[in-house]
Amino acid sequence: MTRFRPVGLLAATVLTVAALAAGCSAPAGEPGPTSLPGPSQSSARPSPSQGSPSPSGSPSGGPSPSDGAASPTPSATPSTPPITEPTPGEPDLSLVAGWSLEQKVGQVVMVGLPVKGPFQPTFDMLASRKIGGVFLHGRTHAGRQPVKNLVDAAVAASTSPVPLFVATDQEGGEVQVLRGQGFSDMPSALDQATLSAPDLRARSVTWGQELAAAGVNLNLAPVMDLVPQQNAASNAPIGVFGRNYGYTPESVIAHGNAFAEGQRDAGVQTSIKHFPGLGRVTGNTDTTAGVTDTVTGPDDPSVAVFDAGIKDGSGLVMMSSAIYARIDPDAPAVFSPTVVGLVRAHGFDGVIITDDLSGAVQVQSVPVGQRAVRAVDAGVDVVLASAKPSVAPAMVDALVQAAKADPAFAAKIDAAAARVVAAKAGL
Repeated sequence: MTRFRPVGLLAATVLTVAALAAGCSAPAGEPGPTSLPGPSQSSARPSPSQGSPSPSGSPSGGPSPSDGAASPTPSATPSTPPITEPTPGEPDLSLVAGWSLEQKVGQVVMVGLPVKGPFQPTFDMLASRKIGGVFLHGRTHAGRQPVKNLVDAAVAASTSPVPLFVATDQEGGEVQVLRGQGFSDMPSALDQATLSAPDLRARSVTWGQELAAAGVNLNLAPVMDLVPQQNAASNAPIGVFGRNYGYTPESVIAHGNAFAEGQRDAGVQTSIKHFPGLGRVTGNTDTTAGVTDTVTGPDDPSVAVFDAGIKDGSGLVMMSSAIYARIDPDAPAVFSPTVVGLVRAHGFDGVIITDDLSGAVQVQSVPVGQRAVRAVDAGVDVVLASAKPSVAPAMVDALVQAAKADPAFAAKIDAAAARVVAAKAGL
């Protein structure tokens, strides 16, 4: 496995770092960053000796293999232990060896950065909480340069030991966060599905290049929810807005994968969503409580669609917050080890991310900190707090406290952070 070299990536990251999450939310308002304050003095990037692991504990400073020279005597002990490669499918924990607990927890949280502001609260969290990802949240027609300015300010504020994930929702149609000069007007997924797969992939390359030029390196797309055509008009989170790539598994797989391939061709990682599928529910988990799917089981065609997206190479999978009565009737999917485990059962060893857990009505009955703890305990790697970024510190504190209290939970934090760092290394 190639070792992650954070110093080199940090130098290159000014071109590829911005984050925003909308999950399954309906279209939002129209913010637009036109001028940006710089980070406050307290948010300025520290010197290399601050907020980062020591050279011996950083991902680039782990043990290295022997140079192959013979030992002076048979009984001599090598001065440097050999590298132990991770078991296939398991996270490479050496990527976060020597990191503080706070640095590892920071990689597990992604916080909203409103494109209309206020910006400073998120900048301050990036500095003080070592948070490893931002989600560009809202809507803007301001164009590429103001967005790039915003991303650059976030990067400057960050004390994460590795580059930020900078994410957004750039699906097309009603769900397109970034517009204006430098960004194409993208058709909805339903309209994209009328194109041939090669044509869609080519167009997606252009859309991905536009994101990359603005500093975005992660698109929380494509939607791969399978929506029955007869239910589309009543399917509040997906069908109502034409966010689905047609109505058959074949169409969703061919066009969803083509979109994702084009984004990755442009250097922008993708997250297929919302596992195991929101196509059969009527309520939107962002605005409704008790959203439940009583039909989808573990072997459902909607799950097979995600399997195809996983095999195609998506680096992230986003969990639904709905309840799936035929898989685990006792908890929303994002809090269910059974449902999250189903993602791993399909051979996925990348990053599993939540839908928004900060403002979604579906999870409001769970205390803020426990939302993060329950998601990670279920096997999720990144907790998204996009709609109400102010709750992110409470999530960070709860994760740190849970890890200090329970070695088994601490091991889950280690694994999650390692998967995030590995995903960033692949950008």
